[in-house]
Amino acid sequence: MNTTLDLPKGSGATAPLKRPAMTKMAIVIRDDGYDRLLTPLTFAAVQAGHGVQVDVLFVLWAARVLTRDGVRQVKIEGRHAGEEAWLREQLAEAGDPVEIHDFLKLLKRTGKVKLHACRLAAATFGVTPENLLPEADGIVDSAWFLNEIVQNVDHCQYF
Repeated sequence: MNTTLDLPKGSGATAPLKRPAMTKMAIVIRDDGYDRLLTPLTFAAVQAGHGVQVDVLFVLWAARVLTRDGVRQVKIEGRHAGEEAWLREQLAEAGDPVEIHDFLKLLKRTGKVKLHACRLAAATFGVTPENLLPEADGIVDSAWFLNEIVQNVDHCQYF
């Protein structure tokens, strides 16, 4: 399947470019803020819905999200902290997952998304195989992720 890319006017090209559709994507998430998780998880869900295999690496603070305690503690911080209830209401009205754990469950149900915790982050933040959520695919070395996953995908997105 190909995706047609329209060129800007004045580019001199007479026909649209053809590019193969994405089949594999990697996402690296470093923040565990509620609102900062929504975008990369939405990217993963949208791409999985198009049949794309998505591997997600949770690094730094985000590794905690793959544990029961960590996923329960996710909240908005900073200037939008006072709007968390409003955002959750908007998501619920749109029929989107409101809780991050529910979002992770949705991703796993696609059969197209793998959720990995970074080994170094896991060691720093107390993430162990015993306290990982059932939706997590394990704790991996970042070098493995970069060499085995990122080197073999069509696109890698960092959040």
